[in-house]
Amino acid sequence: MSITSFVGDTSKLKALVGIRARLILLGLILVVPMMLDRVRLLEESRKQQVIVADNELTELARHTAATQRETILTVQAVLKSSALLYGSASTAAQGCTAMRAGMRYDLPWIRSISVVNNAGTVTCSTAESIAGLDLSDRSYISRAKNARAFVISDYVFSRAANLPTLMAALPAVSTATGERSVLIAAIDLKWMSELMRRRSQRPGLSALMVDADGVVLATSRQQDMSLIGHPLKEPRLLATVSNHEIDTEKDSGSLLFHSEEGRRLDVTFARVGGTSARMIVTIDEAEMLGDIDHSIRTAYAQLGLLVLFALLGGWLVGERLIIRPISIITDVAERFGHGDLSAPDSDLRLPPEFQPLATAFGRMATQLRERERELVATNERLRVIASVDMISGLANRRGLQNRLEFEWRKAEQTGGPVSLIMIDIDHFKLFNDTYGHLEGDRCLRQVGEALARIAGEVSGFAARFGGEEFCLLLPKTDGIAAMEIGEQVRAAVESLEIPHSMSAFQVVTISAGMAAVAPGEASSVQELIEAADAALYAAKHRGRNTVAAHALVRREGSGFSLAS
Repeated sequence: MSITSFVGDTSKLKALVGIRARLILLGLILVVPMMLDRVRLLEESRKQQVIVADNELTELARHTAATQRETILTVQAVLKSSALLYGSASTAAQGCTAMRAGMRYDLPWIRSISVVNNAGTVTCSTAESIAGLDLSDRSYISRAKNARAFVISDYVFSRAANLPTLMAALPAVSTATGERSVLIAAIDLKWMSELMRRRSQRPGLSALMVDADGVVLATSRQQDMSLIGHPLKEPRLLATVSNHEIDTEKDSGSLLFHSEEGRRLDVTFARVGGTSARMIVTIDEAEMLGDIDHSIRTAYAQLGLLVLFALLGGWLVGERLIIRPISIITDVAERFGHGDLSAPDSDLRLPPEFQPLATAFGRMATQLRERERELVATNERLRVIASVDMISGLANRRGLQNRLEFEWRKAEQTGGPVSLIMIDIDHFKLFNDTYGHLEGDRCLRQVGEALARIAGEVSGFAARFGGEEFCLLLPKTDGIAAMEIGEQVRAAVESLEIPHSMSAFQVVTISAGMAAVAPGEASSVQELIEAADAALYAAKHRGRNTVAAHALVRREGSGFSLAS
């Protein structure tokens, strides 16, 4: 190749690519800036949401801790007023009555108020079922006695209500008798959770109140109510919060925590004043920002799709404007190579220079289709010939096998029976030896004609099985009808009166064995053939010129056997 020719081909290639590149660049200029601006706005919105959520997180932790503190203070005030009522009475009974009468029912988080004597036994309660309960082993009772002040327990499981609870305890002294006792109030943790839930509605936000041991006392999420009374799912979280308190010497703060599941959590905590409990508020950024992250991913996907469409559009337009005529002709040639002989569409818009070539391809496709049809017809004739016995004119064994499998599958769908009669010409070898093979072929042909006639009358299928054996397939025919047809075949062959001096009957006769079965009772088509063959053997054993039926009795194990 000369340098001039090479340079010319390179110029054409550059021109081809240049057109495509310009079209693609135009598409990108139109769509990419708009999509990038949308992504930028979404990213800015995401950052703003993170800032707002962080501020809200800190405020929520502090406010929720303050709310729970107010709840504890309310309980303390109620206990003080109850202690005053109980202690100022002249007798314990009067004090108990006064305390019950003064019980405030507008504070649903106080489940009950009870009086515990020095022995640790409940002597009076707003819930009558609690009276007499032994609480001497409860640590908050001894703590209240020793401190002579209001105390709040860690998580306990109430023996009286059989529910998780917090207990508030306050020492009291009877002014009349000087008897010391402790007033206790059971705090309903579900109401504490309800108070927290009203403050935290943001997706991904979770507020927990835990005691000193990390047991969950209240939660803001309905789906986490089962956690109440159980340790934190993330035991490292409490340790991390405790270490942060020690390091900063503050009872509130914020930190970043990575869970064992790999989630990134922003955590803010605060102590509930007057107790050992903490408010721990976490926010899962992945959950909180799920919607906007989805929008960002969608925007990036759309940007990618638009870029892809721009690339494809530029490429396709370039192809159509430059090399489409050649591509069409090439495609037609490739289709011919893959066996698709359909002629090119007559309405293809090709330049005049390519029309003669397209017409030539059309003529070629027409000629090839004609030859293909001739080959198909020839193959069909060969297939039919391969399935026909040339002597008897009936189907051969191959044709029988195909038809038998077809009828078997059909019967499996409909549930009808299938019968098969196996037929053998009696002493046919002696017939051949006596009269010669030409007469033997003539005998086979006559028997085949008789069998074909009867098969046509009963909608059966006749075939030569091999040698002097024939078969008659009877779809949708039970054993009784098949036996009658078998007897009809036997009589028809005998009535032909073909001389046979070596037979006891002096004419050509047949023996037939019949088997009938509904598909599903036998395991395969082969078993039906074997059953009919066994019945044929029984017919010969009985003296020939007779029809025997196979009982098709399945024995233990597998296969069929001839019934006695």
